[in-house]
This record gives sequence, C-alpha cells and structure tokens, in this order.
Amino acid sequence: MFFALKKWIGAMLLPLPLLLLLMAVGLLLLWFSRWQKGGKILISFSWLLLLLLSLQPVADRLLRPIEQHYPTWNGSEPVDYIVVLGGGYTFNPNWAPSSNLLNNSLPRVTEGVRQWRRNPQAKMIFTGAAAGYNPRSNASVAAEVAESLGVPGSAIITLDQPHDTGEEALAVKQTIGNHPFLLVSSANHLPRAMHFFLSAGLNPIAAPANQLAITSPISAWDRMLPSPLWLGHSERAIYETLGLAWQKLRGDDFLSSEPGK
Repeated sequence: MFFALKKWIGAMLLPLPLLLLLMAVGLLLLWFSRWQKGGKILISFSWLLLLLLSLQPVADRLLRPIEQHYPTWNGSEPVDYIVVLGGGYTFNPNWAPSSNLLNNSLPRVTEGVRQWRRNPQAKMIFTGAAAGYNPRSNASVAAEVAESLGVPGSAIITLDQPHDTGEEALAVKQTIGNHPFLLVSSANHLPRAMHFFLSAGLNPIAAPANQLAITSPISAWDRMLPSPLWLGHSERAIYETLGLAWQKLRGDDFLSSEPGK
C-alpha cells in the first residue's frame, strides 16, 4: 500500500499532471466562482510554466547538474559483476525483445552489455519484479534482451523480487555480498541509486547510461520550439530532485560525505 501511495503522490507532483490540475482549478474558478482574476492568474501561470519546461534550454539546464554527478565509466580495472537496474517494461512475445523495454530501460541494458563486452568474465545481474499484470518480471525481460545481444545465459543472474531501488540494493547484497561491481542505471537516477547501494554496505562503481541533457550542438529549431521530449527531460529532473529531497528529509544524505563530492 505504501509503495503504491508513494508512486501515486510522486506521479501527481510531476509537471504535466500537476499543471493540468492547476489549469483545471483555474477553469473552475472562471466558470463557477466570483474569483475570476484568481482563475486567470492560475491558468496563465500554469500555461507559462508548461511552456518553459517544454523548451530544451530550460529542461536540460534543470537536468544537467543531476546527470553530471558521475562520468561515463571507461575504467580499465576488471570487474566480476555488472548490475543493471530495472525500469519501464512490458512483455509482448510477438515483439522484438528490445521493444519490450520502455523509456529508460533499453539504454541501461545496452550500456550493461557494453560493459560486459569490456569484461566478458563478469556476471550480469538484472533486477526488477513483475509489474502490473505482466506474466514476466522486469529482470527476466531485460535478461532476454541481453541474450539477444550476445550475452550467454550462463553469464546472467536475474533478481525478480525487488520492486524499487532500495529493495534492489538488498537483493544484490544477498547475492554478491560486498564484492565490488559496476552499477548501471540512468545518469539522472544514479545519485539516488548510489545512495541506496552505499547505505546497504555495498561497493558499487557508478556506470551511468541514458544521458539526456544535451550539451553538444543541436539545431536552432530544436532549441526554440517546445516539445514533449524536453518536457520529459524536465520531468526526470523534477522526479529525481524530489527523490533526493526525500532522502535528505529522512537523514540519508550520503552525497555530502562521499569522497570528492
């Protein structure tokens, strides 16, 4: 129950549902109350904020500080385990395997496979329970994609019980103890993920995937025109900022004491 409530509250605080809710309140004030000015202000403010969050310079400026916390991992020291965290997925047996990984999941798996090719002696660990009415777990679907990309089944371990990052950390600890490993997740998620794994007494090496905030050149049209793509970048920045704030409220701020941070 708490897990579902946490997810629902987090979803409602994201830009699109929150701003649509504010606009709806503004419309109600305009149509059914004497608070005409208040309704106009609320609708205008919500529209302007939605516009700004849908522009690339604004969205990526919000997201970049979170994603830059850890650089892409290209270290030369060998590793024995590569942990790839779960994300969005579905399961349709008629689709190409990679099509079943949604949003952030496919870049995580492909980065994990890249790291495995650099360390073919390593075991790949995929995490994530079954979500909704899916007949397959997140971990098993991701593992199937890795196998389709050339990773042998003998090099794969699936942990299909964890529902969130905290549970993933505990499941990995039960599997490999405090053995060092690469932790692969989206660049914007890694600061929170590293917190959970370090707090569990593990020894992760951050290996970010799915960097989104663009610093290289793009066309002027992409920078100037609002797009749902950039709104999605703003959403990730806000979601992860809320998650980091929640960790600090609970007194679990490891970032301030982490070496070099």
